[in-house]
Amino acid sequence: MATATFAAGCFWGVEAAFRQIQGVTSTAVGYIGGTTDQPAYEDVCTGKTGHAEAVQVEFDPDMVTYQQLLEVFWQNHDPTTLNRQGPDRGTQYRSAVFFHTPEQEQAARASKENAQAHFSRPIVTEIAPETTFWRAEEYHQQYLEKRGQSSCHL
Repeated sequence: MATATFAAGCFWGVEAAFRQIQGVTSTAVGYIGGTTDQPAYEDVCTGKTGHAEAVQVEFDPDMVTYQQLLEVFWQNHDPTTLNRQGPDRGTQYRSAVFFHTPEQEQAARASKENAQAHFSRPIVTEIAPETTFWRAEEYHQQYLEKRGQSSCHL
């Protein structure tokens, strides 16, 4: 198994998108990239902790490649809006790929360059080494699935 971590706005919809991919064995929503240990949702929502809402994806590389996961990432949010996705605004909603290996970093940077051809504005997605991933509160895990929804698109 391998791990990938993506931030693309509100983590509920991002998690739902990745859960649909064959070869993804589990997902968890949480917080990454900030300065506070064990942040709570209320803390992250202030924008003062520096964390992004993110999804950590466990996957079987024999069934789905990291490149395929990157494609899902680019297709499921607008990577050209800084600290914003739809109605959600703030640094916690930024677009980011948190890489776990040098190979993931290289793939993410190349994928970002290739994805730029599909957008008229510059991609602002951060590509950074993974840091501590703080699992969000249980009520956030598979939030849409628990409510019988497949996405949170407006």
